[in-house]
Amino acid sequence: MRCALLAAGLAVCPAAWIPASEAMTKAQIQSAAVADVITIPSPGEFFAALDDCGQPNWKQMFQPKTAASTASREQMALMLGVLVADGYLAVEAQDGQGVKNTGKEIINLAKKLGLARENDNDSQRLLRRGNSIFDFAENNDWSTLREELEATQNEVKLLMVEQKDKDLVILVTVGAWIRGTQVAAEFISKNYNPGLAGILRQPAIVEYLLSVLDNLPEKLREGPLIADLRKKLVAVLALVQTKDRAPLAPEAVQELAATMLGLVNAISSGEKAP
Repeated sequence: MRCALLAAGLAVCPAAWIPASEAMTKAQIQSAAVADVITIPSPGEFFAALDDCGQPNWKQMFQPKTAASTASREQMALMLGVLVADGYLAVEAQDGQGVKNTGKEIINLAKKLGLARENDNDSQRLLRRGNSIFDFAENNDWSTLREELEATQNEVKLLMVEQKDKDLVILVTVGAWIRGTQVAAEFISKNYNPGLAGILRQPAIVEYLLSVLDNLPEKLREGPLIADLRKKLVAVLALVQTKDRAPLAPEAVQELAATMLGLVNAISSGEKAP
């Protein structure tokens, strides 16, 4: 069912990534000026759709990424999104230690961005999320872990808004979507069928992400990482805009998987994607 829903197209839906219990206020959304205006599937939704449509070997597919020791703020924001996706991947693999390690990486990056300060009451919310991820992983509570990962991502975004880093919020979303798409495309390239390939046909999402990247401040937009990311997303858009809404062909899926892997590695290392 999820496979069909994702393949059928994406509806307009404000603030799509934030559940009601964790939603930003109207003022915060206006301040951020980045509220999602279309439904962007979370990595968890991507992976659940693969479970419905295929039989992934999640343990084999879980190959977590590590952030570079030195990174710009925009690279760290993108990497936070990648790590959130890795958290979902570890949950699907039911790898408790992998979940703990990824949760620790998320909190460490958040600290570098000033989002998780020990003496700050607001930051304590995120630190508590990190502790919860550890506890749920210790108890193999996979269903709750999925919810906690989404809540952690929302907490990161909210703290970014509160410390006036609104331009980084969308980059967390971009990083998570890139990693989720890369994992899905890689699996589908090795297990191709048209139904699975339909999951990857998301031109509206790519157009939306390009538009928000174009609205970033000039200094951020023209930095080497973001400029290269935008260039690659333009190429991705050409791949996923298929005639008559047809599923991606096998060659297109392979090219998409390679492009997305290059972007994930570029985000991790800070080096230009091939």
